[in-house]
Amino acid sequence: MKISQAVKMAFSSLAGNKMRSFLTMLGMIIGVSAVIAMMSIMDGMIGYTMDSFGGMGASQITVNLTSQTDTRQLSDDEVYKFLEENPDYFVEVSPCVTMMQSLRNEHESLDNKSVSGVSEAYAAMEEDEIGEGRFLSYLDVEKRNKVCVIGTYIADQLYNDVGVLGSNLKIGSDTYKIVGIMEEQEDSEENSADDCVYIPYTTAARASGNARISTYYFQMKSTDASDASQDVLENFLYSVFHDSDMYTVINMASLLDMMDDMVGMMENILVGIAAISLLVAGIGIMNIMLVSVSERTREIGIRKSLGAKKRDIRYQFAIEAATVSTLGGIIGILLGGLLTTVLGNLVGIDCSPSMSAIGISFGVSAGIGLLFGFLPANKAANLNPIDALRNE
Repeated sequence: MKISQAVKMAFSSLAGNKMRSFLTMLGMIIGVSAVIAMMSIMDGMIGYTMDSFGGMGASQITVNLTSQTDTRQLSDDEVYKFLEENPDYFVEVSPCVTMMQSLRNEHESLDNKSVSGVSEAYAAMEEDEIGEGRFLSYLDVEKRNKVCVIGTYIADQLYNDVGVLGSNLKIGSDTYKIVGIMEEQEDSEENSADDCVYIPYTTAARASGNARISTYYFQMKSTDASDASQDVLENFLYSVFHDSDMYTVINMASLLDMMDDMVGMMENILVGIAAISLLVAGIGIMNIMLVSVSERTREIGIRKSLGAKKRDIRYQFAIEAATVSTLGGIIGILLGGLLTTVLGNLVGIDCSPSMSAIGISFGVSAGIGLLFGFLPANKAANLNPIDALRNE
């Protein structure tokens, strides 16, 4: 029997029982669309999560010194010396001093704004771009110059984006010269990346009245060696403090790897739950095909008496089962693509149907039809022609 003949007979059988055929395919449609939607949404969430946390510095290690004493403390000079001694692991470091201050000019003011004291390398480490002017320089840090770089939100609120560069900005009780404006990142909204003020960390340390810097951002040479880099850094810190409770080390690359593993595990669980419906759909196909064999026993007997072989009968019913599941799979793929778009818009994630999910779902749907159609097909092939012809 040719495959084209088997497919024609399968469609003829399906057309003869439209409602039953649709209900048989319904489980496959739901299962396939659920698998595609789940996998695509999770892929979108993984991409969104990686982008969000990646923007926080995937190649950075943050060191927070929780306590320092007169005999156990770490200076920025020691940190820079450590950086020079470990070029295989780290390429840059920026001390950080954060304080809350009021910002004022001649006409406007903003209260309780975060001011960050950083080094000249901070913008490059964060991959932030300068919109106008320049960022902090080495001389600014070395000479404790009272200069600042502000975000577009601050420029808009205090200066209405007019004549900002070179203007004076009063931070707390000190007056600073604005030398740069960061490039807009988040529509100049309050409490966003555009709501920022950067000054030299040496100037910030003096202004805050605390000469001991407690936060350092290290940029790794390669995220592939993040664990080794963390070990080197922790060994250095332990040699200084002799107590691991006096500092914390946060490795963003390791956190991202852990998060990736966790999201991947969630994806597998959700897909597994959705795939159960495919199993149920396969059982439904097998049940309907068994009913179809019982209803068409006389037809099978006539075909056998006319010379049809076992493999022809088996082939016919296997193709029919595969056709049912494949049609259900195709409809499920279309519905899954629609669900992915709708759900992605609802949760605010940019996602599209995953090609791997479509391929897996289509292959599984066709495979389930063949697998669960084998028993009914085998039963039909093994019917005795005489017994089949006697069936009414």
